[in-house]
Amino acid sequence: MPTSLTVQTSVNAPIEKVWAYWTLPQHVMQWNNASPDWHCPAATNDLQVGGKFSYTMAAKDGSMRFDFWGVYDEVLGNELIMITLGDNRKVKVSFASIGDVTEVTETFDAEDVNPVEMQQAGWQAILDNFKKYCESISG
Repeated sequence: MPTSLTVQTSVNAPIEKVWAYWTLPQHVMQWNNASPDWHCPAATNDLQVGGKFSYTMAAKDGSMRFDFWGVYDEVLGNELIMITLGDNRKVKVSFASIGDVTEVTETFDAEDVNPVEMQQAGWQAILDNFKKYCESISG
């Protein structure tokens, strides 16, 4: 049974905005990277049960790139996303509104290539970028 890891953040924005910025490809491409030397030059998202998402993760220097993708198992608007990744790992993303703050929690199965500490730090870094992006865009 895979190790389950959890990352979390509190975004100072209403849940509808947080959900939109999490799911719309034009926003995903702005925040989906773990470090400044990486970016997400392409993203597609069919947000429905059985639908697929694919996010291209690429080193800005062109040395490496891969597609991070999965299929939606469950989608409850502004609340919950359940995913099976391309390598069969599971991901659960939950959204909870507490006034004008939205809690975003991701629980994911660790892969068996990189140390769990590195995976935890990488997923948290991406979530921190998401928070920063959401809070920096008005509307």
